[in-house]
Amino acid sequence: MKYYIVAGETSGDLHGANLIKALKIEDQQADFRIVGGNQMQEASGQTPLIHTSQMAFMGFVEVLKNLKTISRNLKSVKEDILKYRPDTIILIDFPGFNLKIASFAKQQGIKVCYYISPKIWAWNQSRVHKIKKVVDHMFCILPFEVDFYKRFGMKVDYVGNPLLDAISDYRFNPNFRQDNNLSEEPIIALLPGSRKMEIDEILPEMVELSFSFPKHQLVIAGAPNFDKAYYEKYIGNLDIPIVFDQTYDLLRNAEVAVVTSGTATLETGILKVPQVVVYKANPISVWIARKLIKVKFISLVNLINDYLSVIELIQENCTTSDIKEEVGKIIMDAEHRASIMENYDVLAEKLGEPGASSRTAKLIVRYLQE
Repeated sequence: MKYYIVAGETSGDLHGANLIKALKIEDQQADFRIVGGNQMQEASGQTPLIHTSQMAFMGFVEVLKNLKTISRNLKSVKEDILKYRPDTIILIDFPGFNLKIASFAKQQGIKVCYYISPKIWAWNQSRVHKIKKVVDHMFCILPFEVDFYKRFGMKVDYVGNPLLDAISDYRFNPNFRQDNNLSEEPIIALLPGSRKMEIDEILPEMVELSFSFPKHQLVIAGAPNFDKAYYEKYIGNLDIPIVFDQTYDLLRNAEVAVVTSGTATLETGILKVPQVVVYKANPISVWIARKLIKVKFISLVNLINDYLSVIELIQENCTTSDIKEEVGKIIMDAEHRASIMENYDVLAEKLGEPGASSRTAKLIVRYLQE
């Protein structure tokens, strides 16, 4: 069968790649066309029509600034879908773009599968009515999403969380420190995000920690869509290494992590590294978001556990001094550290076992054969 898979950002690229591998096992004749990143390209053997680096715009102001690019991308994908005529389109998160593609595919009589639900439970919940009309099968990866959709009379499949697959399949490097010329000093991992506007706002606050923790080494997890020179302009003369494509190894070796809100907060939680969650963006975007967002927390760890499991520092509270204070607590206060680890045990129980990619692939193939 022919599968058209659309992922618009780095985390979606990872999950898309694992889903492609699982679909190949379930369907020996599987053929793919992709909108995604390097990992989906490697898994499918296909060059993306559009790379994720040309798609990921976050925040109301940022989206407005890039409307022409977004419109051009939509047009390109729609034209490509008509040429390819897939048996199904598989959309991965990225709702602003993907729900438009879902509507188009539905008009063309193409089955629409949505893997990793849009976070409509956080804001603009009325979009669930559109989803009911344009999505044939929704595959949820967060436990509370199932109850949310049930409230609107929609049947969905809970498949577990694909991050468990990614982490369980990952081959950790026992020589990570040596290979990256890192000392034996304890590591503070800095995960500033994968979007330019996040990094521009947050990384300057993060690197200042080097003055407060001289007995630790700071290490930055670089995003694949940026080069070393991009990060170095924020580092200046500070001795802060940058590692690429080694985030899990970095976290495995870290004593504490400072993590920009997003998928990485959940990855850090699964790997059981005490973290401080941070977020900073365009003030207008944040002001609008605060008016619209309907959830108590921004990090996935806290949302899944449904209580404050890790500290969140947002916008005006995301300063070097605030981050320093919370990192210091994790390093110095054994009781505080132990409390975070207990919260991670609750998270693990709620997430369940690996196998989301395989379960989703089996369901997609079964639904297409019915």
